[in-house]
Amino acid sequence: MKFMAGEYDVAIIGAGHAGIEAALAAARLGCSAVIFTINLDWVGNMPCNPSIGGTAKGHLVREIDALGGQMGRAADANLLQSRMLNRGKGPAVHSLRAQIDRRAYSAYMKQTLEQTPGLAIKQAEIVDLTREADGRWRLTTRLEAQYLARAVVLATGTFLKGKIFVGDVSYDGGPDGMFAATSLSRALLALGVSLRRFKTGTPARVLRSSIRFDHLEAQPGEEPVVPFSFETIQPLENRLDCHITWTTPQTKQVILENLHRSPLYGGKIEGVGPRYCPSIEDKIVRFADKERHQVFIEPCGAGTDEMYLQGLSSSLPEDVQIRLLKTIPGLEEVQVMRPAYAIEYDCCDPLQLDATLEFLDLPGLYGAGQFNGSSGYEEAAAQGLVAGVNAARKIKGQPPLLLDRASSYIGTLIDDLVTKGCTDPYRMMTARSEYRLLLRQDNADERLTPKGREAGLVGDERWAHFCARQEAKAEERRRLHDTVLPPSEPLNRLLQDCGTTPVTSGIRLEDLLRRPQLDYARLEPVDTGRPPLDPLVREQVEVELKYEGYLRRQQAEVDEQRRLESRLLPENTDYAGIRGLRKEAQEKLARIRPRNIGQASRISGVSPADISVLIIWLSQQTGQNKPENMGV
Repeated sequence: MKFMAGEYDVAIIGAGHAGIEAALAAARLGCSAVIFTINLDWVGNMPCNPSIGGTAKGHLVREIDALGGQMGRAADANLLQSRMLNRGKGPAVHSLRAQIDRRAYSAYMKQTLEQTPGLAIKQAEIVDLTREADGRWRLTTRLEAQYLARAVVLATGTFLKGKIFVGDVSYDGGPDGMFAATSLSRALLALGVSLRRFKTGTPARVLRSSIRFDHLEAQPGEEPVVPFSFETIQPLENRLDCHITWTTPQTKQVILENLHRSPLYGGKIEGVGPRYCPSIEDKIVRFADKERHQVFIEPCGAGTDEMYLQGLSSSLPEDVQIRLLKTIPGLEEVQVMRPAYAIEYDCCDPLQLDATLEFLDLPGLYGAGQFNGSSGYEEAAAQGLVAGVNAARKIKGQPPLLLDRASSYIGTLIDDLVTKGCTDPYRMMTARSEYRLLLRQDNADERLTPKGREAGLVGDERWAHFCARQEAKAEERRRLHDTVLPPSEPLNRLLQDCGTTPVTSGIRLEDLLRRPQLDYARLEPVDTGRPPLDPLVREQVEVELKYEGYLRRQQAEVDEQRRLESRLLPENTDYAGIRGLRKEAQEKLARIRPRNIGQASRISGVSPADISVLIIWLSQQTGQNKPENMGV
């Protein structure tokens, strides 16, 4: 018998990485919130690789932290190993990646939810979702409990009609042996939500003691450990090593001989898989000339002997998996604890969403994470944070948090999803941003902490720390500008040793730091008046000096793009009535409903000529091109 179990401002369906950030944001902004999960023991689970960060993904984590989110702090608190990727390249692509204790991370996030005032946590499967006449949403659980909420965030991950594939075997299920959410899809379709099927997969987990580590290449963490969170002050340490091995010609042979048993190639899997994280059988077929593929063997936790085989995602039958693993150096005697599997699931077409992540035609309903067609924990958490903030701000009658492409990778991620859409699981990469030199991970706090403060997620203590760091940076820039070193034998000997030109007259410290051969460490012997400096401040100052000209040019591009972003398009514009717009442009603009000229210019199928027509039409509208209601 159905019964009313509670009323809330915001309800979040799913307690993965998107759901966690959405729930914490809504509750921290003063809303009453409730989060639902099928199993409370798997809050914040990492069903795939137990790592956080990586190329571009590390930028997202830093940005989440800068806005006041939780992922960075949780990663630092449960760290196993940390490395900075792309050290040999420019600062725009330096990306932090950390191996995480997956069960400890889950417990940390569960307790964080439990200790957040105004947030209720419920173990329940939501099987129905309907909209009331007053605009509120009614959620019904499998046990027939009903809840009312003014806003709902859908953060269902890979659970929505989840289906597991291992060779010839397939069954309804979620990741890691969990139940699938089998009924909610019907309710969403009834609401008019357009759904499609995507697919992802995960490798086998194996027993540490069955691995021949003497056959592997050790991959230790980097020292000193760089934290994700700008608020992590205590030193962090690397606790465990990762290892590297490679597939062999025998591995390839086993896979090719059994390709007909793969549901991926047998036509059983309908969902579209991730382009940039293919299964091992897909790699063997797509890269037929490649002799071997790299495999990373990584720990799942400090309190378990389970090891994760990154690079060996598969849906091949279990017996074939065991055979192929034993062809790989170090895994000759391996014992498989959990076989690899593929999972197919429902997700929405993100072109149905506004930049706030609210559905265009369903007020108060938001999407976040893999439900929106993305892949990855970091992409999910970023969207969850934005959806949770915007749900809360809408309820409070406040302007939304809108992040543009020039402000952040989060803004790029959301703009790509809601403006361009995706035909396969979307993964963030540095190449997706036009402004990646401006959007470095080291300056995420400078770019976004003021927005987090304005949104209400950055408290007084954190704001004071941020302001102090900004003042220290400004003071260091003044010192470098004002300090002139006269020519001297020690200075010129240092310059020659570093492969750069000696000086014959006085030179500012800032001009020395601009030289590519020099940095803070090399200048230490002659920079005798240097005060103690936060490593983050030192990094920011050095990057800004060395890349000053490039940064100026990129900022000019940003200013031009923001000029277009400031020209708002009226809501409910009748694009079919604008003379000169091509038919395709009319249809795309009417469907996506861009907020401004800048967003319209990025829609596939809208040409520069169409944009010119829009600008002329907009200039004829009285007061419609003023940058009002631009949000936080």
